[in-house]
Amino acid sequence: MARAIQISATEFARGFGKYRDEAFSTDVIEVTSHGRVIGGYLGAAELERYRRLKQKEREALRIEDIDETLLAEIEAAEYGVVGK
Repeated sequence: MARAIQISATEFARGFGKYRDEAFSTDVIEVTSHGRVIGGYLGAAELERYRRLKQKEREALRIEDIDETLLAEIEAAEYGVVGK
């Protein structure tokens, strides 16, 4: 599961270089405004995972076609949870 930190939009804008680098080890930076998440910045590995899952989102798969990696991601998924 992706690791996330929350940061205000103002702080994110002022320290973009720092948070860009931090995204490599954190995976996800949730950007907030007035206490609520308004967006996020993904590290490269998490972005690739997102793209892979997004591509599979509309695929019809037979159970025998599901590989161990996808099965593990499905089993670990929590509805509505971005990261821990």
